Amino acid sequence: MKTLIFKSGLMLCLLFSAHMVNADVAPDFMDKLLSEDRPEADRVRDGSRRPYQVMNLLQVDEGMTVMDIGAGGGWYTRVMSAAVGPRGKVVAQFGPRALQRNDGQAQKDVAASLGNTEAFFEEVADYPSNSIDRAITALNIHHFNNERATPYFKAIYDVLKPGGMVAVIDHVGIAGMENAMMHRMMKSDARSWIEASGLEIVADSDLLSTNADDHARSISDPIYGRDVDRFIFIARKPD
Repeated sequence: MKTLIFKSGLMLCLLFSAHMVNADVAPDFMDKLLSEDRPEADRVRDGSRRPYQVMNLLQVDEGMTVMDIGAGGGWYTRVMSAAVGPRGKVVAQFGPRALQRNDGQAQKDVAASLGNTEAFFEEVADYPSNSIDRAITALNIHHFNNERATPYFKAIYDVLKPGGMVAVIDHVGIAGMENAMMHRMMKSDARSWIEASGLEIVADSDLLSTNADDHARSISDPIYGRDVDRFIFIARKPD
């Protein structure tokens, strides 16, 4: 695990040590990541997205119930499915807009192919509260403002079990740039939105950071390849 960057203060350090220990993913996790049954487009992203390390940082254990928020093409859905194994469950939250294309058949096919995954076509707020052990929202919030972020993170807070955790991941932006146009955001905004919801940030990790990104271009600029600087917060719902 990469070095974690914490806020100063003994309380946060104690909180981290109490709740962040080595994960116990399903024993065939790496076999599933390397399998040719997994899309090649997913596998080529592993070098920059570091699936095992992210699962370990978030403490995803075999048998947990987890949610991929804004699941998109299902990259994290497949990773989480492998991590929790057949005794676990993944809720792939695609949202109602996914039904506008072929009634969400592509998303339904992803879920069906994994065996332990439910395709969920409503908002996070519509899922039963206190039901999710771990969640991830990745590359979803860079176009948010305060008005949209408030109910979004409140819904995440509500859906997590007490003691449950969420990984919040997005592309790093810097002050003075047109970050939203470049699919980036200020890390400080994400931190404030998370904390305002009542979630406690227990880790601020450099796991997905890179010096190859100068933050001056869109994340889709070919000059970066897939090597774009990302922040990752781990936040916990209090017991």
